[in-house]
Amino acid sequence: MFIWSVKGNTLKFVAVVCLAAVLMVSLLVLVPKNGDTVETAAESTTVFDKVKSNSDRVKFLEQFGWEVERSPKNECVVRIPDDFDAIMTSYNNIQKTMGLDLEKYSGREAVRYTYKVKNYPGHDGEVFANIVIYKNRVIAGDVCSSDVDGFIAPLTFPETAKETTEETTEETTEETVPETTENAG
Repeated sequence: MFIWSVKGNTLKFVAVVCLAAVLMVSLLVLVPKNGDTVETAAESTTVFDKVKSNSDRVKFLEQFGWEVERSPKNECVVRIPDDFDAIMTSYNNIQKTMGLDLEKYSGREAVRYTYKVKNYPGHDGEVFANIVIYKNRVIAGDVCSSDVDGFIAPLTFPETAKETTEETTEETTEETVPETTENAG
């Protein structure tokens, strides 16, 4: 008969080795390979903090592709509600698409700056960009129109608008190239 005994230290050692193997396999599967990119809701190049001055706020909006008037149309103190109703929950869902979450700031006061947008594609009415700042950090933002056919959207420049702008540019380029005709005489 063969008797084999295992001490507590041996069991701990085997458990650590197994755990290390599982972690290694997980890393190999989950970490992207060279050339792969991982996209997130809020791109890593977007800077939400250190927004102290008006020029910082304008630069913040420009990083999304917006051209705005240099001075804000409105500046006011807002209080983030303690409890979110349906409208506030819907607005916060817009923020979450950009990697922000207003629930973290419930009950706090912040400052909302409103800028007139000059380059919103496909909309003839007035469009405004709002950013809400708490302690030099943008905690919320949107692009909206209060026209009859108004809208509210995340700060990200609309992809369909980029495509429309590119198509319009290509069509304009094709139309502005003069046709050459040979002179028969």
